[in-house]
Amino acid sequence: MDIPTDVWGQLALEASQVYLTEGGQVRSPFANTTIEKLPDKVLLNIFSYLSHRAICRMATVCKRWRMVAYDTKLWTHVSLRPEISGLHVGSLESLLALISIRFGPSLRYIELPIELITHTVLHELASKCPNLTHMLLDFSTAMQLHDFSEMQAFPTKLRYLCICLSEVIFMEGFMRKIYNFINGLEILHLIGTYEKVEEEEEEIYEVINVHKLKSATPNLRVINLYGINFVDDSHIDAFSSNCIQLECLAVNYCNKVTGSTMKTLFQRSRRLTCLLMNGCSLQSEYVMQVEWEKSSIQELDVTATDLSSECLIDMLTRIPNLRFLSAGQINGFNDSVLKAWIEAGTARNLVALDVDASDNLTDEALHRFLSRHGSQLWGLVMSGMPHITDQLWQSVLQLLTNAKILIMGTQERLGVNIHVDQLMDGIANSCPNLERLELRWDPENLRFSDKSQKAIDILRVKCLKLKCLVLSDGRYYEIVKANFERADRTTVVRTSTNCRVSNYYLLSNYKDLIFN
Repeated sequence: MDIPTDVWGQLALEASQVYLTEGGQVRSPFANTTIEKLPDKVLLNIFSYLSHRAICRMATVCKRWRMVAYDTKLWTHVSLRPEISGLHVGSLESLLALISIRFGPSLRYIELPIELITHTVLHELASKCPNLTHMLLDFSTAMQLHDFSEMQAFPTKLRYLCICLSEVIFMEGFMRKIYNFINGLEILHLIGTYEKVEEEEEEIYEVINVHKLKSATPNLRVINLYGINFVDDSHIDAFSSNCIQLECLAVNYCNKVTGSTMKTLFQRSRRLTCLLMNGCSLQSEYVMQVEWEKSSIQELDVTATDLSSECLIDMLTRIPNLRFLSAGQINGFNDSVLKAWIEAGTARNLVALDVDASDNLTDEALHRFLSRHGSQLWGLVMSGMPHITDQLWQSVLQLLTNAKILIMGTQERLGVNIHVDQLMDGIANSCPNLERLELRWDPENLRFSDKSQKAIDILRVKCLKLKCLVLSDGRYYEIVKANFERADRTTVVRTSTNCRVSNYYLLSNYKDLIFN
């Protein structure tokens, strides 16, 4: 079989290098080292960079590699969902053997699809994997649940639980069996079917009893209710009544949430610093009732809501320590909002701003705001606005010296050209800490010369922390990708069809909010 060389290719290269000394050329003492001569612990470290699919292939090479591949240290984080890059387990018997022989006490994280979620499997995980702290249970494709009437055990040390809900399967029979085991949970994800919703109206079922769940989870710090079509303000009220440790609440794409219980939420949850409500049906009158000046809120997402200009001014001028704001796709976000925010002085701690598709903001207002606060920003999103071109970006780049994330451009075909060489040069010289960059302009609008390689070289050399550069698929993308690949930075350049950049990377609870 073909042995993948990308993992130990660099090791082999270093082993065969010739080193110069004062006496002339001397071969490296590692010149004759082969993969067979490497110690087991070095092989184990190499294998740790491989996916579990690749590790299983490595196990077929020889007995020694099989022994290394089955080391429990390589099986601390396991996904058994093959449709999401996980392993495919053909039968329950195979999984039970894996739990007993290969996972054991080393297992910390596991993802299970619906066909493997049985009381026998969960009992074995509770018995054989005492250090399991993170679990994802995917019921999203379920048409029928297994019988859990005999379930008597469930992992008791879970800190993180993610449940992908089905549209039609009621979960109470399963949840009733686990309530006594999950009171130590700190992070809860309930993932709905928002992305599967069809245009026609269908009957909505409350497939999980949030009011009972909140009573079993008093220690939650982070709650993520994502795209659940039955979640409304009463469910937010239920969690806030019992979870006094709550720091982060995300209800993105729960379109029944209007904000009617937000005032009570902040009165009860004094530690709440992060509130994400992208795509909710917020009503301005409810938002204006919140005692923002008494809250601890630092991170706020109200993207794609219908908040009025009056509400936005009232809110932004009363939040004293706002660090993160995502407020794109809001018609009410206009120049008067930015002006009032500047004059109130409450943007002094801001480090991340997203005003995507804010067509009522002018170049002048944005330039005025960035002249005041640009130097403190780590993330800036000014995309989706045809009137914001490379000219504004060129004029403010010198202010964005601390930027880690920049997102610019619109997919809409423009009547003007974007001179991308000068833009890349400006970014390279002004933003040495840049980690993620996305240019969303249509490839037909990008203008570049035969000397583009020089500008790309400067960006690559000066922005050494750059992890992700996203471009629309086209000729310029191919040029940039080839340039980075020649420098062995093969994973940096990506297309907008399979990658999008967001300021969410800057959220203090970002790692807790990730779900697969």
